[in-house]
Amino acid sequence: MIRTASVGLIAALAPGMALASAFQPPKGCTVFMTVQSRGCQVSQYYRCEQDPEGDSWRADFSADGLNFVSHIDREGQWLESFEIEPPSHETLMPGAEDPASFSELIETGNDTFAFSQQRSDGSTVGFAGFDRLTGDRVTIDGVTLEMTEFSFVETDDIGFETRRSNGQEFIHKEWRLFFGGLTELSADGESFSFDASPVDFVFPGEPGFMSTIPLHGCEATMSSAPAITEPHHDPSL
Repeated sequence: MIRTASVGLIAALAPGMALASAFQPPKGCTVFMTVQSRGCQVSQYYRCEQDPEGDSWRADFSADGLNFVSHIDREGQWLESFEIEPPSHETLMPGAEDPASFSELIETGNDTFAFSQQRSDGSTVGFAGFDRLTGDRVTIDGVTLEMTEFSFVETDDIGFETRRSNGQEFIHKEWRLFFGGLTELSADGESFSFDASPVDFVFPGEPGFMSTIPLHGCEATMSSAPAITEPHHDPSL
């Protein structure tokens, strides 16, 4: 069953909302952070009062408007997501072989995962891979982040590999969140690379909070790479 917050999100996907200059979260939800990233993306992070403690949502905007929404729990499990174009809703299937665990990552430095999601068209997609702390730290816009490396393989209903991705990301241990970084993706016989690293962290009361206008990298020619769905922080792109 789609949660109340999801219903609110679907209503918010109208063209007017997708191109608005200020994000309006669904009823009962509160934005706690806006992140401007490389690659012409700005993300709104918010929590909803009807969700379990530790759950959070992220809405991604490009220069063309809203393009992706995701919902994770405190372990970084990708509970559900919405692709805007083409429209798609994916949900985590129960009984994961190896659930993603943010706790294991920060306690041991390594977390493997193997789980499946069901798409709105009835098909399923599997993810298997790992996240690993590198031991390096970086401070971006006054926020100290831990660096990670990751790799995962995506498979279809019959186990055929459809995509493979690896690269580097960032986490904030206290916030229990992933942030994008340098990624390489192979799909359909082609390879792509992109940088979705955060540049600006904007909090309530600061200029640019809840802005849906991306600021970094929009002057560059956008790649024709397929949409990325990262299994840990819920995709980053």
